[in-house]
Amino acid sequence: MERAELSERLGGGGLRHGGADTVVCESEADRFQAAFAAAVASGGRVFLADPAWRDTERAEFDAVRSRECGNPEGKGDPERGWLCIPTGGSSGRLKLARHDALSLSAAVDGFTQHFGARQVDAVGFLPLHHVSGLMAWLRTRLTGGQYLGARWSSVSTGSQLPPAPEGAFVSVVPTQLQRLLGQPHAVAWLRSFRAVFVGGGPAWPSLLEEAAAARIPLSLSYGMTETAAMVAALLPDEFLAGRRSCGKRLPHARIHCEIDGTLVVGGDSLFQGYYPEFHPALERFVTPDAGRIDVDGHVHVLERRDAAIITGGEKVDPRAVEEVLRATGQFVDVVVLGVRDPTWGQAVVACYPAHAEPSDWTRVRARVEQELSGYRRPKRYVPIAPWPRNAQGKVNREVLKSIAEVALAQEERA
Repeated sequence: MERAELSERLGGGGLRHGGADTVVCESEADRFQAAFAAAVASGGRVFLADPAWRDTERAEFDAVRSRECGNPEGKGDPERGWLCIPTGGSSGRLKLARHDALSLSAAVDGFTQHFGARQVDAVGFLPLHHVSGLMAWLRTRLTGGQYLGARWSSVSTGSQLPPAPEGAFVSVVPTQLQRLLGQPHAVAWLRSFRAVFVGGGPAWPSLLEEAAAARIPLSLSYGMTETAAMVAALLPDEFLAGRRSCGKRLPHARIHCEIDGTLVVGGDSLFQGYYPEFHPALERFVTPDAGRIDVDGHVHVLERRDAAIITGGEKVDPRAVEEVLRATGQFVDVVVLGVRDPTWGQAVVACYPAHAEPSDWTRVRARVEQELSGYRRPKRYVPIAPWPRNAQGKVNREVLKSIAEVALAQEERA
């Protein structure tokens, strides 16, 4: 599919050429859809932005967007790489993965073939600037289906559950699934879907078993911004029969494991580099994940090797949080970790030496609230003694994490 056809499908009208770059930054689904359609029709590059970003994050986004491409073919084919979707990448730092009508439509085609769905209907409450929310909407528009946007604040309480079209799909992150499983009306609602996709972070085993006991048609999936969302997905019948993999690869994708277990992805939905770089001939993406592919062709993700924290489906770079905390002038040393948490999967926790308690917590919290979105803010601040820094000046993060988990467990029992 070319950009002109995508523009027509989205209702943006005829494609214009040579348009200015556009930033789409809308929290309301209807406004996002209209702005995105207009941006596609404009002919310029399109950048998606998170409306919840604070000053630091928006400044990082603006800095990335203003960079000049280092390779001479950076502008490339105007049909390729014009859509820039924010992602944490392999490090948690902001990157902009370049996509276009070809990669997006390939992902939609692979999805429809895998699930045997000529028309895709979906209920969505994931943000549309995120690849999971964006692709859920685009699947409906490119197949003539229906998309029903919903507010998570209403869905989460069970008070306003939008009626799902027969055979519809919905996507959730693990923490959202956990919240819905605690409400009988929501459980019945989830059962009505053709498939309930779970992504955005690893779902813990007890959550999956609770969903299976409730007969929820879950589809565990694997994908990322760089691949235009899912490249492997478990069919709901397989989940209910007891399988707990990420399923087989979708038809448009290629997945294999290196000798060391690193998962490598290729296929027509693969991005063309991180903006401003442009690599239209990119054939393989070495992920930060380790896994295996079993004899039935099912993908199993065993480990996420990057340093990022996955909390409630969002990726957080601990170093960026540390920088904000250090900038307060209240910490002689601070390390941010992802600690296991039954609600969030991982909780963002800031550890500091117990002998150097900050003197002004009001200043710390004010700076954090000003510069960091809610999911990036530390849930707890933990004093640690002794502070595990070695003679070379490096903190042993694994030791620190173990100490912090013990300290938090003791606080909860007290």
